[in-house]
Amino acid sequence: MFGLTIEKLVIIGVIAVFLVGPNRLPKYAAQLGQWARNLRNLANNATDKMREELGPEFEDVDWRKLDPRQYDPRRIIRDALLDDEPAPTLSRPAKATRLEAGALPPYDSEAT
Repeated sequence: MFGLTIEKLVIIGVIAVFLVGPNRLPKYAAQLGQWARNLRNLANNATDKMREELGPEFEDVDWRKLDPRQYDPRRIIRDALLDDEPAPTLSRPAKATRLEAGALPPYDSEAT
């Protein structure tokens, strides 16, 4: 998951024994286990709440597509550039004409 192997976990455990001491280690290990259970319960509750609120649509969601590790800016740009949709065209604004001296400018009552 985080590049942790059994060897690294054993080394962390040995360092923890030296830093914390054998007397306080069981207390800290129990606290770490409690935190892990709380985190797992939090994740399960969030999943249940999403399943409840989305209903049958929950199963239709492609969770791999929403994974931030799948974010690849090059792919996103390539997909955007290769879209088959035509690019929107901008129309030119009407050519402005000067008002005669003393003439009132047009007024749009719906625009104000």
